[in-house]
Amino acid sequence: MILSSISSLIIPGYMKDKHPAWIRVRVAPSKLEKINSIIKQYQLNTVCNEALCPNRGICFMKKTATFLILGKTCTRACAFCSIQKGVPPKFDFNQEISNIIKAIKKLNLKHVVITSVTRDDLNDGGASHFVNIITLVKKKYPQVSIEVLIPDFQGKIKSLLKVINAQPHVINHNLETVPRLYNIIRPRANFQTSLKLLKLVKKNNHHIATKSGLMVGLGETINELGQVFRKLKAVNCDIVTVGQYLQPTPNQTVVKKYYSDKEFAIIKKMLRELNFRSFFVGPLVRSSFNAGYFFQKLNH
Repeated sequence: MILSSISSLIIPGYMKDKHPAWIRVRVAPSKLEKINSIIKQYQLNTVCNEALCPNRGICFMKKTATFLILGKTCTRACAFCSIQKGVPPKFDFNQEISNIIKAIKKLNLKHVVITSVTRDDLNDGGASHFVNIITLVKKKYPQVSIEVLIPDFQGKIKSLLKVINAQPHVINHNLETVPRLYNIIRPRANFQTSLKLLKLVKKNNHHIATKSGLMVGLGETINELGQVFRKLKAVNCDIVTVGQYLQPTPNQTVVKKYYSDKEFAIIKKMLRELNFRSFFVGPLVRSSFNAGYFFQKLNH
């Protein structure tokens, strides 16, 4: 959404019921237009736009974006996600890598976040493509830190090891919700598989920072969240993000609950008491929001 002047942006684009007052951010149209023009110029996809992220206006104003690789068609149909689902068309992997390299320079990025649609149709789930991008970014821009937000690769350890061996600075894999809700929210995923992925990253390279995020408002309880946080701590996860789920379009699952400031404060207290190296909690928090800042925070 491009506004004609600096004004309030209601996030997300669809809300069946009256939304809370906090679902507003300020955007500057000139900044949005500039970043979007670069994204279009290099024919890139961003999770910012494809998933209707509530912070895309803020991130674009800071000249940052999270690149969405492997096309923009996902082979899964998670109940919360607005990214296009179906059978992915033929795709030019080499051209995407080339365009990302050009865009990094054009945007003058210091911290690059690479995520992807889930591609269960590919033998390694797209792990090789992640590796090729990581390798080239390191070669072209050694000063740039790299964060990857990866799918579960269907639990294929060889695929995960490819990414680990490429040595990005941060490997992020979102649990998204509590185990009880997986059949509803992530029907083709498995909580234990996702947790094991995070554990294996640390087991194979403890220098790589691990990160995971959850949404609240899907029907979970505070106690269930606490149990998940303890499991993340047990696998030595470094960074945790927690944000309010917002229904992006009428096709996704509805919001079951809007968390209050008091409830977010309780979540922060739980994470603080578990002594995570870093955490980011709030209504509009998303996994890649302020990613560079939280990576730098780990090293100071």
